Amino acid sequence: MSTIPITFSETLPPYTVIGGREQLGSTGLSAVLLNRRGRFVRHHIFRDFEKAGFDTVISIETEPVHYDIDELSARFPFIRFIMIKGTISIGNQINIAVSELDSPLFFVLWNDQKIIAGGTAHRMAERLTAYEEKKSIKRLCTIPVIQSSRFETIPTLRAPALLRKKFQITTHSPAYEGLPSLYPFDGVGIYDRDRFIKLGGYDGTLKSGYWQLMDFGFRAHLWGEEISATQSLKLIYESDIHIEDDSAGTDYCRFYLKNLAPVLRGSSAFLPINRFPGHLLRTRSAGSSGFFSAWDDFSESRRWVQLNQFRWRCNPQTLASHWNMDAIGENGEN
Repeated sequence: MSTIPITFSETLPPYTVIGGREQLGSTGLSAVLLNRRGRFVRHHIFRDFEKAGFDTVISIETEPVHYDIDELSARFPFIRFIMIKGTISIGNQINIAVSELDSPLFFVLWNDQKIIAGGTAHRMAERLTAYEEKKSIKRLCTIPVIQSSRFETIPTLRAPALLRKKFQITTHSPAYEGLPSLYPFDGVGIYDRDRFIKLGGYDGTLKSGYWQLMDFGFRAHLWGEEISATQSLKLIYESDIHIEDDSAGTDYCRFYLKNLAPVLRGSSAFLPINRFPGHLLRTRSAGSSGFFSAWDDFSESRRWVQLNQFRWRCNPQTLASHWNMDAIGENGEN
């Protein structure tokens, strides 16, 4: 069992920083580049970042590295390369980047994606600020429209739904400004750094990228945060679209205990003991080691819920039942 982190920096692995102490601008928006395997022309990506004028650019580098970091660092002194040994989850990659940033906003995207609409970093930050002032809200994450290499809009928005008392996730396209999403697809979006840190970031003890995103998104909405899409920013994939792996396993068990099992009573949440038998059955189905391991994980989750008990603003059932009404209300204003 891994202890559930309270802060986003608790599960960060060791890493090395090369270059990137030069700042390009003072827009309040930095860029975080996540790297997938494949042959992508790196200097084109970095030139685009330079033209956009992001304050700082962080590139997360995992093994094996197939290019000359020293040469790229000399050529692009504003790029901060984060060197990490071994395999690391998408959530922890983003957590590391946040620990290296100090700008109020940061834009996460992948090396197989290209910004095709949105303007400069200054313009992106300006639009977000104007939208939030108009709506009197503060977004945790703003999701761009993402297109395939054929310029087809990808249904990147995720919504919770209840079917016969069971949760399901439905997919939608970002057809209107401000449509909500359960989580940022592929981790891509412009995040508010302060809100990200206060939420606790991504749970680095989860190994599955899918369940990291689900946990992040559910926790955000249950605790009153907003994740929604914008029409003013568009990306395009230059390779195959990332396919999510939603296989249930031990990570799902922890996600369930943190997000679906707690009960909201009054102004606080708790994880009742009668949830344990169901948890035990789930862990056995997932191939867990047995009763004591399941009990340890359950007890740890109860402590985590108790520590954060006053942060809940709604329960999962209310979140799902109100989701469509909230979306319709937002559409009606556009």
